[in-house]
Amino acid sequence: MDDGGRRDIHSVPVLRVPDPNVADHDERRRMARATGHEDDGMQGTDLILREEEHRKISRLADRLLREANAEFVALIDRNGQPISWSGGKEGLDKTALASLAAGNVAATEGLARMIGEQRFLSMYHEGDRDHVYMSAVGEIGILVVAFNERSSLGLVRLRVRQVTPDMEDVIQEVIEKSKRGIDAGDAFAPLGEITDDDIDNLFKDGF
Repeated sequence: MDDGGRRDIHSVPVLRVPDPNVADHDERRRMARATGHEDDGMQGTDLILREEEHRKISRLADRLLREANAEFVALIDRNGQPISWSGGKEGLDKTALASLAAGNVAATEGLARMIGEQRFLSMYHEGDRDHVYMSAVGEIGILVVAFNERSSLGLVRLRVRQVTPDMEDVIQEVIEKSKRGIDAGDAFAPLGEITDDDIDNLFKDGF
């Protein structure tokens, strides 16, 4: 709600994705302080992922799942928010997995900076039966691919490398559209003029 009493009302469902370039969660702040890369301007900025872009990302995740013979494919943001999932694993807590994966990447980026790298572009965790491969997608995304003996690390890396440019194009489209909305002042201007009194008057007579 702004100073004029207007409510932020959207005409279409949107998924708000925190911009990880500002790195505003505690783990990234801690790692930035430890490595001397803290940004004094760390403040939350929303990127808006609309249904059109979400469908594009979901189709790419489905393609990767199929072509890599993976158990599941997840695209998350760097603050640990799930963006898109394809496939699954029984009993999997998707929210917890996304949060842990993002924390893992944040810690690894701190390690990378300590040895003079900006970040590691990918990482691999090998288990007895199940394995996880994670890869950066542009500046805001992390691609998480889980696979077992039906696939191989080489195949997963190849398929991830093939699909990543298309995912980055969609994410860049999201960033540009979000910036245009911000520059315009209010991407939903007609609805932005609705006040609290307007809404109260609409429902005051009940049903």
